[in-house]
Amino acid sequence: MKLSTYNPGTIEEIRQLFTKTFSDSEGQSEGLLIGNLAYDLMTTADAHDLYGFVATENEKIIGSIIFSKLTFESEVNAFLLGPVAIQTSYQGKGIGQKLISFGLNTLKENGVELAFTYGDPDFYSKVGFSLIAEKLVKAPLKLTCPEGWLGQSLVSDEIEPITGNSCCVEALNRPEYW
Repeated sequence: MKLSTYNPGTIEEIRQLFTKTFSDSEGQSEGLLIGNLAYDLMTTADAHDLYGFVATENEKIIGSIIFSKLTFESEVNAFLLGPVAIQTSYQGKGIGQKLISFGLNTLKENGVELAFTYGDPDFYSKVGFSLIAEKLVKAPLKLTCPEGWLGQSLVSDEIEPITGNSCCVEALNRPEYW
């Protein structure tokens, strides 16, 4: 397995990976929603506001993650992880954890201070994320499951409170993702 940044020429393959993976686990409508989200992120976000990573085996993409810029009123360099997809037949083998760790290390090497995600605390805690109270760091939109708002510092042991609002990239700025 090889971990790398995504190639813009593989956007449609990545979209199909997200669509199939989420269709398999959550149903076709969720698969289409998340597949379109991945596509929108890769085609509408400014290049400096996006990091995409893939896991490949035999030149075929088996996993993908996307980080997009999370902006705060204060000057903090932060990115939001999501979505994440590992091909169904490859799940449970640690590929997602390796891919996320690879992505976080790349962000850190590029001066990113904080990483956030909105998802399953049991899974994301395996790669260093922990619960973040919204009074510590406000999410960009109203959370349907506040226990899924997670973060980690890439430069210190803990996240200091960030005052004010946060803003995500336009592709994620829809209530159905939150």
